[in-house]
Amino acid sequence: MVWDHSISSTPHHPSPNFSNSFANRIFSDVAGDITIVVDGEPFLLHKFPLVARCGKIRKLVADAKHTTNLSKLQLTNIPGGPQAFELAAKFCYGMNFEITTTNVAPLRCTSEYLEMTEDYRQENLIERTETYLNEVVSKSLEKSLEVLSTCENLLPLADHVRIPDTCINAIAINACKEQLVSGLSRLDCNTSTGSSSLDLKDRCLDWWVEDLSVLGIHFYGRVISAMGQSGVRTDTIVASLMHYAEKTLKGIGKPQILNPARLTNPNLNDNGQKTIVESLVTLLPTEKSSCVPLNFLFGMMRVAIMVDATLACRRELERRIALRLEMALLDDLLIPSCQTGDSLFDVDTIYRVLVHFLQRIEEEENEECGYESTDEMGSPSHGCLLKVGRLVDAYLGEIAPDPYLSLSKFISMIEVLPDYARVIDDGLYRAIDIYLKAHPMLNENESKKLCKLIDCEKLSQEACNHAAQNDRLPVHLVVRVLYFEQIRLKNALSGSSGCLFSQKIISSSGIPSAAMSPRDTYASLRRENRELKLEISRMRVRLSDLEKEQVVMKQGMMDKSSNNGKTLLTSISKGIGRIAIFRAQDGVVKQKKPQGKKTTPRRNKRYSIS
Repeated sequence: MVWDHSISSTPHHPSPNFSNSFANRIFSDVAGDITIVVDGEPFLLHKFPLVARCGKIRKLVADAKHTTNLSKLQLTNIPGGPQAFELAAKFCYGMNFEITTTNVAPLRCTSEYLEMTEDYRQENLIERTETYLNEVVSKSLEKSLEVLSTCENLLPLADHVRIPDTCINAIAINACKEQLVSGLSRLDCNTSTGSSSLDLKDRCLDWWVEDLSVLGIHFYGRVISAMGQSGVRTDTIVASLMHYAEKTLKGIGKPQILNPARLTNPNLNDNGQKTIVESLVTLLPTEKSSCVPLNFLFGMMRVAIMVDATLACRRELERRIALRLEMALLDDLLIPSCQTGDSLFDVDTIYRVLVHFLQRIEEEENEECGYESTDEMGSPSHGCLLKVGRLVDAYLGEIAPDPYLSLSKFISMIEVLPDYARVIDDGLYRAIDIYLKAHPMLNENESKKLCKLIDCEKLSQEACNHAAQNDRLPVHLVVRVLYFEQIRLKNALSGSSGCLFSQKIISSSGIPSAAMSPRDTYASLRRENRELKLEISRMRVRLSDLEKEQVVMKQGMMDKSSNNGKTLLTSISKGIGRIAIFRAQDGVVKQKKPQGKKTTPRRNKRYSIS
């Protein structure tokens, strides 16, 4: 059936001649006998054409026979308002007009309100509008979107007559069809060459992703849910969610420093920002492999905090961020705080994200089955943990200058990560040093409590040199740094750099208790294995530092040799003497003591701190 966009009927009376004003519309030869007032606007009409097609007006006229004012009827809350009633009245008079995607939804709701069913006349307005929806609108994704957007002000009657359901199902089905066609077009795009290929790829994109942003969040959520059930690709749904968020949410595109004046702005939640954020979070794909960009999740988190979204909404965003926290950037973590009198950055949110991340790492490690998975340091979970450790240290350095950041929060952010998440403590040392500089009012006990978190054995040579001359550090930390530096130098010179490492092996190894379960035993072995391999990583760092020092020493010796050849020969002879002494200690070179004469060994002066 080919549908004509115009409506016409053959009434049993001459066509009325309407003037420009509905209040004065009368037949040229017959005066109007009834006035219909729609939301305060009067329409001077005739009873016969109206009661012939409208069941509601027929009932109102029948009920008003015994009243004195039969010539005037009031219609309130009619869907579509006076404009829709005007079209329905034209239909009753048999006048031609065009049904379009703009007026079909108001016409369908108005005809339902006026009860223009087949019981009163065949091919009545309800039947005409239903035919248009099914045969014209449902065949096109674009027309379905246009009709759906006009239903915003027609609720709940539009839902009662199922106009949104018809349009939403049509949108989902047609989107799937268009993706199949676009998939074939993309294959053609890949095989084609030249500049025309770029134009073709642009046309292959899903155009309706942008058009969906005209919908309100209520209808948009229903459309996205229907698309997910009908098989629309996840990446397309994510692209649509991101585009809708950028169009409807304020400040989601880029991180912004929070303006304190906005905290007391009563218009902050205008346009339903809170509802939009909460709805979009529930629409995010549930698959772990879904490619939801991390910066988009952080942007949603900022807006959710700003509009005071529900706790469930914020926790869901925190959980999703924790799934890929190792891919985050430092700028992503710098979420401004909305609490007055608190720190400038929302440290509590990042802390909860880290807790979720550690729970995820623990679950991944528990899923690794069997005793044969011994290379835990090379596992993806541990690599992620090391990346997050470096990220957190950089974050600590950024928030440390905040004068409102309390010591307890700062320490909690440091302690949330386990010790094996940091191979080197240089980043942690830098953050603590910045915090001490920005908070000079800390007393000695507070400074000691904070500096105890630094592992002096995990500081590089450069960090140790800086710490030894840092006046902001407590004395006991400087002494510890010098002590461990002396031990490191002694071990390097004596060739026993693995002494400390060996002691750790002896202390950490041991026979598992018989009372321990096999699971606990395996967990203990895994922890020991992690500690040993961390120590290997630290030794590699130390070795790199020693190699750099060796290069510097060689360069200094070469400079001296150009100025004083005798000094160079003396240094070489002393170096050969030291080598001979080291070999004697190893049992390679042994010298005989003189028999006749006792000699007292010469004691070299040592300057050490013990």
